[in-house]
Amino acid sequence: MSSKRFRLFYGWLIVFLSAVGLFLGAPLVVFSFSVFFKPMVANFHASRGSVSFAFSLFNFVGALSIPCIGMVIDRFGAKRVILVSTALYGLALCTALWVGTSLWQLYFFFVLLGVAMASGPAPVPYGVVISHWFNRYRGLALGLSMMGIGIGSVVVPIFSQHLIDMFGWRSAFAIFGGAVLLVPLPVIAAWLQNDPQQRGLRPDGDEGIPLSHLPPQDKHGLSWREIWKSPTFWLLICIFSLTGASVHGVVLHIAAIFTDRGVSAAGAATATSLVGAAVVIGRLASGYLLDRIFAPHVAILFYSATMVGIAILCTGAHGNLALVAAFLAGLGMGVEVESMGYMISRYFGLAAFGAAYGVAFGAFMISGSAGVFLMGAGYDRFHSYAVPLVSFCVAMVLALILLTRLGRYRYEVGAESNQALEPMPVSSGA
Repeated sequence: MSSKRFRLFYGWLIVFLSAVGLFLGAPLVVFSFSVFFKPMVANFHASRGSVSFAFSLFNFVGALSIPCIGMVIDRFGAKRVILVSTALYGLALCTALWVGTSLWQLYFFFVLLGVAMASGPAPVPYGVVISHWFNRYRGLALGLSMMGIGIGSVVVPIFSQHLIDMFGWRSAFAIFGGAVLLVPLPVIAAWLQNDPQQRGLRPDGDEGIPLSHLPPQDKHGLSWREIWKSPTFWLLICIFSLTGASVHGVVLHIAAIFTDRGVSAAGAATATSLVGAAVVIGRLASGYLLDRIFAPHVAILFYSATMVGIAILCTGAHGNLALVAAFLAGLGMGVEVESMGYMISRYFGLAAFGAAYGVAFGAFMISGSAGVFLMGAGYDRFHSYAVPLVSFCVAMVLALILLTRLGRYRYEVGAESNQALEPMPVSSGA
């Protein structure tokens, strides 16, 4: 009896596998972009806006791909999609060796990366898997799985700087591609499972309910048509878009912001890693809190810190105060992905979770690409980051206001099969 009681739930292995896959996903492009940014500007003899547009393309094509991928996942399961796209992502990174000196080649390279990464080593497919494996501990499980991105955001920028110094930015990307093909791909193929019922288990490892009496998890929730018509869904889209533009715009230019203020390239990479450390803390703290506190309130807490960080950067702060600002900005990036998946699963259930999460994440990516581009273009226009920073600070304030307008969950913990009324305003009880 005791051996069963203390047996490790297989779902926590799924969390670990997801973290490994995500570690060699977004951090290789998203969190290291600010380190690759100036070397690419110098190599292509281009403006900052022109090179920033490469990342905008990466986000844009990824955003267009994700909703379709979400629908495919809802129909066929996430594992096949993750395996194919992870292999394509590794190969796409390796093609950096053939990028020439024309900007269109850089743009094409980032388009390939956007298509490949969005459908596999990214939050949506893994978020679908985690949400099927966990119910009561869904917030913590999502936070721990997204720790792969957080840890990668600490390690990858520093490692990227060393690789660029030794081999150049093209070889650095290719080395990352080889790592993707050698590490997560075989591990995921061997052990990842789409949901607990494939192994005769229940969500959270619960015992006592006969497995044959449990309805399939993917039957709980609204249809995609119902979600599309829900005002709550579009309110969430607005929130994710405002925060995505602001956080991405600031974080992906953080190294350039610091070097413009006299910090060395190595020091700027350290600041970028400090952002990554904040992401790790944000992932852990928000994941823990999401299972205990109303999710919009958790988001308000972290995004308020981000707003303060952007406001500090607006003042032209230097030294330790600027590092504090970078850390606060990173906290916002630490809460965005898991809170997005968590809120969508609680407001709309799991029946069309892949499609809903995909559309929301796609909007988030598009806004993020716009934010990065506007930061670069704003610098080119005003020769300073001051104007875009102020604009993003205002956008964060608006997002905080909108978060207060979200209603109660439709699918509470332990009641995902209940068909509740349309969510009520927060003021009536959350």
